Amino acid sequence: MARNYPFSAIVGQEDMKLAILVAALDPSVGGVLVMGDRGTGKSTAVRGLAALLPNMTVVKDCPYGCDPKVMAGLCSACEVMTKSSKVKVKTEVRPVPVVDLPLGATEDRVLGALDIEKALTLGEKAFESGLLAKANRGFLYIDEVNLLDDHLVDLLIDVAASGQNVVEREGLSVRHPARFVLVGSGNPEEGELRPQLLDRFGLAVEVKTPHDLTGRVEIIKRRDAFERDPEAFFAIWDLEEEKIRAQMKVARKKLAAMKVDDKLLQDATKLCAHLGTDGLRGELTLLRASRAVAALEGKTKVSRDHLKRIAVPALQHRLRRNPLDESSSATRVMRALEELFS
Repeated sequence: MARNYPFSAIVGQEDMKLAILVAALDPSVGGVLVMGDRGTGKSTAVRGLAALLPNMTVVKDCPYGCDPKVMAGLCSACEVMTKSSKVKVKTEVRPVPVVDLPLGATEDRVLGALDIEKALTLGEKAFESGLLAKANRGFLYIDEVNLLDDHLVDLLIDVAASGQNVVEREGLSVRHPARFVLVGSGNPEEGELRPQLLDRFGLAVEVKTPHDLTGRVEIIKRRDAFERDPEAFFAIWDLEEEKIRAQMKVARKKLAAMKVDDKLLQDATKLCAHLGTDGLRGELTLLRASRAVAALEGKTKVSRDHLKRIAVPALQHRLRRNPLDESSSATRVMRALEELFS
């Protein structure tokens, strides 16, 4: 199977790489939106995510990859199996799915539909699972997410909110778990996201074409080396990839016991109130993302520095437009940090 360009070989774009690592470490953060110029490594970084994720334990042969250790949110077959004392639940190990949702995908392809082949050959009404089923407990990646059709946006918002996909059509009635982390990329010049979908992303980062001559030369050299001899390139970067995997493994253990003081929660609330963000998703994202950043650094306690480091990606897409302030959202967040915590 063809391997993607190594995540560790990406030059620069530190904010983007940190956001992706945070989302991979703690999916409850809510995913990542990467917007910026063409050819700046957005999709390369997202696709490189798959190689950094540890395998997951699932119920054997379950098409949705249900977690045998979690009783809530199972599919109907796994729910019956896990409740029965006479049936021993068999498990298997699978890679965490990173599923692409193409812009031209039909509703049936996304949600799932009647299996026509079985219906015609066997006369059975069977469900053919869609992309949302394949993405359960993993990542759903949408390139050019700002160009996604409105009817698909509505579907994604509903499923992302409930964590379940419900299909009622052609005599079928199917309900299955669909808990996934949204990861999107796009070029803001080609259009904006609907606010309802934008709000579903935990972190949002902007990437720009690098202007540093040395950095640009290094990017070209690495990409050319990868395309000319992929195996030799992987041999060089496999050690760096393994370092990131080891970092993630340690961070997962630390994350469960990470301590957050009430004072830090007050800082998060004060910052969100100062910026006028709607709802409480800003504070929750700040809390979870700060915890993940601290774990990635090997710490046991979250500090204000961790909060400040992740504040721009967590909040810049949640700000209302201010006609009296022409500053970018990122600038407004940084200015608020300076005013409150300098």
